[in-house]
Amino acid sequence: MLVWLVLSVINGSMVHTFLRHSLFYENPRYIMFICMVINDALQLSLVTALYVVSYIFRKIHASVCCFLIMTAVFTTRSTPLILAGMALERYLSICFPLHYNHMCTVPRTVLLIGIILLLTATPPLTDLFITVVHQPVSFFNTPIFCDHPLLFRHPSIYYKNCVFDGVYLSCVALTLLYTYCKIMLTAQAASTGLASVKRARNTVLLHGLQLLLCMLAFVVPSLQAALISLFPHFSLEIRYVFFLVVYIIPRFLSPVIYGFRDEHFRKYWTRYLSCRGKTVSRVRPVLQKGTL
Repeated sequence: MLVWLVLSVINGSMVHTFLRHSLFYENPRYIMFICMVINDALQLSLVTALYVVSYIFRKIHASVCCFLIMTAVFTTRSTPLILAGMALERYLSICFPLHYNHMCTVPRTVLLIGIILLLTATPPLTDLFITVVHQPVSFFNTPIFCDHPLLFRHPSIYYKNCVFDGVYLSCVALTLLYTYCKIMLTAQAASTGLASVKRARNTVLLHGLQLLLCMLAFVVPSLQAALISLFPHFSLEIRYVFFLVVYIIPRFLSPVIYGFRDEHFRKYWTRYLSCRGKTVSRVRPVLQKGTL
């Protein structure tokens, strides 16, 4: 909960910085970045809520669990596709600098985000449709342990999601590999070492690392079940370690990739944080004086 709170404060300050400066609205790079930040914040909040609920309440109504699970799956599957879109934006800015302003526009960026949302909403919606067809309506009023396999029980759902995940992750991995190779070729063809090319190359590498961490979310359920069956006395510790490595640590990468590494955004973001720090330091003595 403490890690979730710290990350929520960081993500909230980034969203506030983006909303306060209209110049970010006109840049596709920052539009996709802020979508990533909001998606990560929602995903982290939902999986943390599911994690806490599983310990405190154990069982909740299937309808409430259905909403939480579907939203968590939606935000989890959005991350790789947004990473692919951000890598393409970097590729176009480096390899097609003269045509970048015509190819990467705000309306096209919004359209791309809409397509990503549509693609990522398809798996959870089909899960719900298959469950409604094969389960009675009373099933959604029964208390269950909130877990995806226990909620969406039909065997076809598992195989369907394997196909969706395989197609999505393969397309994203190929996109990241292609853009990285093209950026590397552009860097070798340049007469001098351009700082922007090096920065774009490192950014795509970080996207690849983040994709690998995101892919762990699709491997963890089977691996976690196997370890718990081997070491049942350490089930809580195993779940906690996997939760920390798979769902918490990757959320630190989005602030690092753009919040700290991007000089333009960092300038406005640190200015906002310093102003907030000065405000808190001024308010605290006033509160203490009023208390006395």
